[in-house]
Amino acid sequence: MARGRRAEPETGTVRAVTHDGRGIVDGAGKKVFVAGALAGETVTYLRRKRRRNFDEAELLDVIDASPERVAPKCAAFGYCGGCALQHIGIDQQREIKEQSLRDSLERIGGVTPREWLPPLVAEPWHYRRRARLAVKDVANKGRVLVGFRERHAPYVADMHRCEILAQPVDGLLDALSDLVGHLTIRARLPQIEVAVADEATALVFRVLDDPGSADRERLVAFAADVGVQVWLQPGGPDSIVPLAPADPAPLTYRLSAFDVTIAFEPVDFVQVNGAINERMVERAIELLDVGPAQRALDLYCGIGNFSLPLARRAAEVLGIEGEAALVERAAANAARNGITNARFRRADLSAVDGREDWMRQSWDRLLLDPARSGAAEVVDRLPRLGPDRVVYVSCHPATLARDAGVIVDTHGYRLEAAGIIDMFPHTAHVESVAVFTK
Repeated sequence: MARGRRAEPETGTVRAVTHDGRGIVDGAGKKVFVAGALAGETVTYLRRKRRRNFDEAELLDVIDASPERVAPKCAAFGYCGGCALQHIGIDQQREIKEQSLRDSLERIGGVTPREWLPPLVAEPWHYRRRARLAVKDVANKGRVLVGFRERHAPYVADMHRCEILAQPVDGLLDALSDLVGHLTIRARLPQIEVAVADEATALVFRVLDDPGSADRERLVAFAADVGVQVWLQPGGPDSIVPLAPADPAPLTYRLSAFDVTIAFEPVDFVQVNGAINERMVERAIELLDVGPAQRALDLYCGIGNFSLPLARRAAEVLGIEGEAALVERAAANAARNGITNARFRRADLSAVDGREDWMRQSWDRLLLDPARSGAAEVVDRLPRLGPDRVVYVSCHPATLARDAGVIVDTHGYRLEAAGIIDMFPHTAHVESVAVFTK
């Protein structure tokens, strides 16, 4: 199709499916990735984005459906960008994610674990306790839209509820739409951060203009009616202040197996899926096999999600984190739980050079939980730390595979086991864990 010509619907047969739920159709000399199409299906699609070697398309109609197709639970599935896999059964979703991890480890890292761990799973609906909802006053729809962005466009999806958001926020989208629609600053309120704790829910309204007294009264009334905390964020993440109640109860979650309660602020990073996080912490510490005479190093420690449970098993734990506010929170959480054998330090782990004092010490166990970019700089200096066992929790199979190749081929460790963690059901996101031994 010539450049500039208006895209027209096309029909084709899907020959394979990618790990993120896109069907592959051979069309007009190059691959077309059709979101939501399954292998063997005949589909009608519309090309949305053109690349040099492939195009991306929107699924318009399924003419001949695969027996593997299931009915999505969410009415917004297909155009909402929050989920990619609701048309696939949950067991098959997990198989796809495990295959993605296998392929990455073998193709990128050149490694294979001696053992494949069973997937960590939990209830696949209403699990998402942290989210950022976009907000947009759309005149031609006659209302304020609140939800995730559309899959094929930067617009806010027109949705009324969300089946993956944790309760009570899953059913609050229309109420939030009505609330913002009655504010004088509705055009100056671009997002709402969601944080659902064990005993409380916080909503952080990003406000580009200071809400006046009438707007504040509406927000306070909403907080009381719905039973949530309302916070305002006029600037960066460190600018958030509570509005209602004025002195809100702390947000916390509990890791019962370790008798640990962790407090966090509404915009802090916490693992999205609370039930899976509990299982993940238990598995990671089981895989570390840490004893009461051993010293453990927890890198990218955040607010202490792994460090504090580790301290219940180890002689000493040192947590390292790049964000000063999270380091303070981790230390406060240690005090909250009466834990005296865990210390926390701030360091930029993307810029370690081996001269850090903790880098010159010997550690029995090492836990890594980096961002999507991985832990390359730390992994390069692994021999200096000298741990007998390394547990690597990853949110991106490709960077885990890259780092695993270095740990095994360069530093002489063995990849004992690996497996997926179904942290984000119905999405293409693949969380995983791997354990290495000397």
